[in-house]
Amino acid sequence: MVTVDDVRDAAKRLDGIAHRTPVVTSSTLNELVGAEVFIKCENFQRMGAFKFRGAYNAISRLSPEQLRRGVAAYSSGNHAQAVALACRLLGATAVILMPADAPAAKLAATRGYGAEVVTYDRYTENREELGRQLATERGLTLIPPFEHPHVMAGQGTTALELLEETGPLDALVVPVGGGGLIAGCSTAAKAVSPEIRVVGVEPEAADDTRRSLDAGERVKIPVPRTIADGLAADIPGELTFSVNRRLVDDIVLVSDDEIRSAMRLAFERLKIVVEPSGAVGIAALLSGRLAPPPRVGVVISGGNVGLQRFTELLAY
Repeated sequence: MVTVDDVRDAAKRLDGIAHRTPVVTSSTLNELVGAEVFIKCENFQRMGAFKFRGAYNAISRLSPEQLRRGVAAYSSGNHAQAVALACRLLGATAVILMPADAPAAKLAATRGYGAEVVTYDRYTENREELGRQLATERGLTLIPPFEHPHVMAGQGTTALELLEETGPLDALVVPVGGGGLIAGCSTAAKAVSPEIRVVGVEPEAADDTRRSLDAGERVKIPVPRTIADGLAADIPGELTFSVNRRLVDDIVLVSDDEIRSAMRLAFERLKIVVEPSGAVGIAALLSGRLAPPPRVGVVISGGNVGLQRFTELLAY
């Protein structure tokens, strides 16, 4: 299990390495949703997403021999970039398994950080099996995107920083893919502020965590098709689900059109670029899917979207 002490230890390790990202507010957004909203902007994190926190926390703990041999990972995009950058900073090589249809900007950025990219078909192949096989064949240490205690603890520093800046909040709203971000954040938030409600947000087509929480066990769904590529998990992680079933209070769903509207508002009124996966928390508030309490924190998980893709999404 991940504890708040693990999150605090990760915060010390990340101090001076990861960005302490800004918390922004918007009177327009507050008026639209009827609450005071505090937005934690992980789109301004190194490599453009919260994933750097967990990747660096995990990889920086590897032995010199493990770093010499190199690191493997599988990812739809943001964890790929995070591992690639962390490895570059720590002097290790990185080999990343990514879907062939991953956003071009994420593929390019991962290669730009110096990683070797190996592609696969997300609809017909199993990335966990391929990732383990790749790591074994090449003698690499596998750092998964969420099923790792040090990754989860690193992600939890997002909520720790937010609450240090805002003080007590009534609710924390977090995007949910494999569940690592919300597992780490709920661990930190519930320890610091036991009365806080932690609410996850999933795309309608990628509701594996909601179904799993309802069923009391992990539920696998068909590979999701959604514009929120970073949240297109088909089953929650075993470790992450063991945390989230205890600490997450609710899961709400948003449509792709609601995500687009949230991206548009973030761009036009907050003046920030948010990728679809990062916009789901704002979408949940704007759409009325989530009735917010008086003071609510929202994690924008990332901003890695290319110009062409961004304009296509907003012109839809």
